[in-house]
Amino acid sequence: MTKKQHYMTEQERYKLEGMLAAKVKPTEAARELGFTVQTIYNEIRRGTYLHTVGYKDIPRYSAAKGQDIFEKRQRNKGRPLKIGKDREYAEFLDKKMKLERYSPAAALEEARKAGYTTRLSVQTVYSYIDKGFFLRMNNDDLWEKTKRAPRQKRAAPKVAHKDLPSIEKRPEWIGDRSVLGHWEGDLIVGRKGSSPVLLTLTERVKREEMIIKLPDRKAVTVRRAFDRIERSLGKSSFREKFQSVTLDNGSEFMEYEELVKSVFGGKRFDVWYTHAGAPYEKGANENHNRMIRRFLPKGTDFTRVTKKRIAEIQDWMNDYPRKSLGWLTPREVGRL
Repeated sequence: MTKKQHYMTEQERYKLEGMLAAKVKPTEAARELGFTVQTIYNEIRRGTYLHTVGYKDIPRYSAAKGQDIFEKRQRNKGRPLKIGKDREYAEFLDKKMKLERYSPAAALEEARKAGYTTRLSVQTVYSYIDKGFFLRMNNDDLWEKTKRAPRQKRAAPKVAHKDLPSIEKRPEWIGDRSVLGHWEGDLIVGRKGSSPVLLTLTERVKREEMIIKLPDRKAVTVRRAFDRIERSLGKSSFREKFQSVTLDNGSEFMEYEELVKSVFGGKRFDVWYTHAGAPYEKGANENHNRMIRRFLPKGTDFTRVTKKRIAEIQDWMNDYPRKSLGWLTPREVGRL
């Protein structure tokens, strides 16, 4: 197991106490908890007290004592932990980030809305996570905190097909996100060799998300998905909600004439195609797909993912507060 770089948490101390009570050797405890053996011995020395049994004093390790000494030493190092004085606030942040998958910034904003008066900066929360001050949350749970590859110089963009409507001709006011009804779309593929895919659609202004499970990635299957959306909303509502969709040059989107054909007759919506190899040109959808991957990582077999689970993820996306929306959720923006 990779050795942990953060301080031992209170939860880990109680795990250690249970192991030692069960006669687990420090070397085995170190391996199980992911710390060096020296760290375990240091912690045992810190939390050991004399427990009286009959006429004998027997040394025992106490997680509570170890935690108390640790917190006192942290306070003596400098400024006291703000979350140490407001455990309810710390618990709120911990649950939001770990259990509800909120980013530190979003969790802090939700805490403010909930009426907590303690204030932390986003940088401080990241620092506390690094140092293991939260009971549940750790760096592995941060979907935003990933190592990014060095930025490479972008090659000149190329349009896959000269006869398709290029994003270069898309009106500027769509790019400015000033009008509702303009979407970005893509497919998320599952485990290699499996057929089901997810069609993801992101509204550019309010960041509303739609996730639709498809049996395969054929162009006709994608068209039928839009047909179902169109029929479910009705002619007028669909044309108000879906004015355009920006897509990439995947083969599943390339049958342009059929894709834009409405089930009610006439044109369904405008379609704009990004340059080949330029996913950043539909960045809202790309960002949302990364968020969805936190729930359905690469290699997931979508045949085993139910429509109910997909609906739960879609609801989470639409109920997640965004800084770009003034910390409102897409659903709340839709009600304005």
